[in-house]
Amino acid sequence: MRKQSFIQGTLILLAAGIINRMLGFIPRIILPRVIGAEGVGLYQLGYPFFIVLVTIITGGIPLAIAKMVAEAEGEGRPGKSRRILHSGLALSLGLGIFFTILALFGASWVSNVILTDSRVYYTFVGMTPMISIVAVSAVYRGYFQGRQNMIPSALSSVLESVIRIVFMLWFSWMLLPRGIAYAAAGAMLGVTIGEIVGMLALLWQYYFIVKKDKNAGLSPSADTPALVPDNQPEPGPSPKELSILQRLISISVPVTAGRLVGSFSYLLESIITARSLALAGIATAVSTAQYGSLQGMVIPLLMLPGVLSSSLAVSLVPSLSEAAARHDLPAIHKRMHQALRLAMVTGAPFAAVMYIFAVPLCTLMYGSPDTAPMLRMMAPFGLFLYVQAPLQAALQAMDRPGRALINTLIGAVVKILLILALASQPEYGIYGAIIAIIVNSIMVTLLHGFSVVKLISLSVRIADPLKTIAAMIIMAAGMSYIYTSVPIAKAQWAQFLFAAGSGMALYFGICLLSGLISIRDLDRVPFIKKWR
Repeated sequence: MRKQSFIQGTLILLAAGIINRMLGFIPRIILPRVIGAEGVGLYQLGYPFFIVLVTIITGGIPLAIAKMVAEAEGEGRPGKSRRILHSGLALSLGLGIFFTILALFGASWVSNVILTDSRVYYTFVGMTPMISIVAVSAVYRGYFQGRQNMIPSALSSVLESVIRIVFMLWFSWMLLPRGIAYAAAGAMLGVTIGEIVGMLALLWQYYFIVKKDKNAGLSPSADTPALVPDNQPEPGPSPKELSILQRLISISVPVTAGRLVGSFSYLLESIITARSLALAGIATAVSTAQYGSLQGMVIPLLMLPGVLSSSLAVSLVPSLSEAAARHDLPAIHKRMHQALRLAMVTGAPFAAVMYIFAVPLCTLMYGSPDTAPMLRMMAPFGLFLYVQAPLQAALQAMDRPGRALINTLIGAVVKILLILALASQPEYGIYGAIIAIIVNSIMVTLLHGFSVVKLISLSVRIADPLKTIAAMIIMAAGMSYIYTSVPIAKAQWAQFLFAAGSGMALYFGICLLSGLISIRDLDRVPFIKKWR
């Protein structure tokens, strides 16, 4: 199986991520028009519980598998890689089945006791089959990433997105006559169908890639356990398998704990926000709609540029782990500077577009101009979110998941306390929750940054963020002027595209002139290098 370099792997995941984010906006644009903001709110209220359960099952297992498989492949032991995969599957699938049953039996209690809207029950039940499916898919993705082949993960995720969109919209439309609660549950069932197809795509690719490896003479290897004769009883787990399972658990537990903090924070955020808005005197239907607008419209739009950060984070783990094993500190510094600069430079122009064009974006995409103030308030702080992912990945790759856990926990506690203090006040309402989310993103990113700098003695390049912010401000001013003073079309969408495109060109030119982007950087992109 062909493996890719750090840049190639990042570009493959980036391409898939961009396609998925673009596709993901299709249901986000259409779904609110089909089931309304209240229906989206019911969908979003049930989702945090799913995130918590999936984090428990798969939070650290895929990363542990990627790390261990990368080490095994580096040693030329594909048989050990497959044993790692099988151990991870047994652990993850066992947890998946247990929590699926638990979720089914606890759906009524969660909907009626914990959440403020009992209509979430149908959405909650609709999501339960996904738990075991995601558990299997995550393990195979970790295996492929460990072998530094990002193509299977990219292809399966794109296919899953396409299928999810079709069935999500179809089921919600079919069930809408029965009520908003059923329509929201139909949307969740569509997501489940997509996850099933994504898992099948991974299994199909695994079968053909392993078959290709066998034909190439890469398997079986000397470290593969010998087959047990038919006339002898099957032995229990071998010492090798037990040691693999022990190491798998030792790596995954701290990472899972760190991600659980974020997932529980998301869960508590949904519960406490709803209850705080009720204390502020806001009706249940209105608060559900406001929360749906925030989590179902604003946050996904804000996180759209984060697709590069996510791709960098996935590629950084095996790359930094390999460099750390060689004690190659210059290579670690180089990778970190590359990742941080890319995250900042690519995220900044999108933050500027979302700030200047909040109203056109929310109107054109969601038909909801009332959502625009939320987006404008959060957009300038998106840079902290874009930089946060590679910083956290670096801590995990350098065997410091505990440090990432503490940083995330501190930010989560502050966020929840701020939501309680601000969202319950009528003068703040939903904007109190937004302030809490902004403070959380700034605090966690800075804590991760301090931890990485201290851990690897990373030199801080102040010039890069200063140049990025300056370029972003100039771009924002230019776009605002073009949009209001240089009319080229009567249609709002055409004027918006012209102004945004002009702003992007201006930003790109500033980055070239200031040295944020160099010709050498462009040459690293395969298509541009070939064209040049």
